[in-house]
Amino acid sequence: MQEFKPVKEGKVREIFDIGDAMIIVATDRISAFDHILRNRVHGKGEILTKMSKFWFDYTKDLVPNHMITINNKEMPPYFQAMMFNNKSMKCKKLDMLPVECIVRGYITGSGWESYQKSGEVCGIKLPEGLQECEKLPEPIYTPTTKAEIGLHDENLSFDQTVALLRKKYPAKGAEYAEKIRDLTVTLYKKCADYAEERGILIADTKFEFGLDEYGNVTLGDEILTPDSSRFWPADGYEPGKSQPSYDKQFVRDFLKANPDSNFLLPEEVVHKTIAKYREAYKKLTGEEI
Repeated sequence: MQEFKPVKEGKVREIFDIGDAMIIVATDRISAFDHILRNRVHGKGEILTKMSKFWFDYTKDLVPNHMITINNKEMPPYFQAMMFNNKSMKCKKLDMLPVECIVRGYITGSGWESYQKSGEVCGIKLPEGLQECEKLPEPIYTPTTKAEIGLHDENLSFDQTVALLRKKYPAKGAEYAEKIRDLTVTLYKKCADYAEERGILIADTKFEFGLDEYGNVTLGDEILTPDSSRFWPADGYEPGKSQPSYDKQFVRDFLKANPDSNFLLPEEVVHKTIAKYREAYKKLTGEEI
């Protein structure tokens, strides 16, 4: 049986090249503040994979995506082992664009901190008098660079995004910049409306895009998981304070309150985190993990 080594390892995902396609494995690792934590959150990889599949299916009418299958039996024998079961997604190969497409529907996190100082988020002027976690009049697009592990992403203006993409695609950089900006906001609105009907507010999220073999902009990576988004319960939502969370904000809050933790979580935090992930998955998909 042929064995495979990852061609790229991210904070959570491992990417394998199988020749005509890629396989993305969502591990049980968890990251926060650009660090991989020392704990494993068992079951997390399965939730991330199945949630991405759900959203890829839900949004395929808006933009093509890279997903082929999450059925391990349709992958090489090496990936049919139990360690890969329910954690692997076979995907089309894409030429990934070097931009993280972040969209914010509510003002929170680093956006709130920036707004308090300057009235702006990533150079975008916002109305005066907003409260913490308040819904914005319209979602805002705040792209960043894609930093290597251990480094911080850097905010990009739209003009900087155009310049960055023109370096790689001189003839189409501006076109791609406009396309991914518009798709990011459109995807967010569609999915945020769906989630709100099911009791979850998507405060912000990020998308990543690439080009397929024909040069078509294609949605890749993960989509609308608790790792890439802030999920809040709609029930009890009240601006003016921080919100309870379905995502890894619970982990972030612990790390902020315990700066000497050395990125090691107590088991109680691990159990509560996976319970939040499971609850969010059930609310959004109607299915149990």
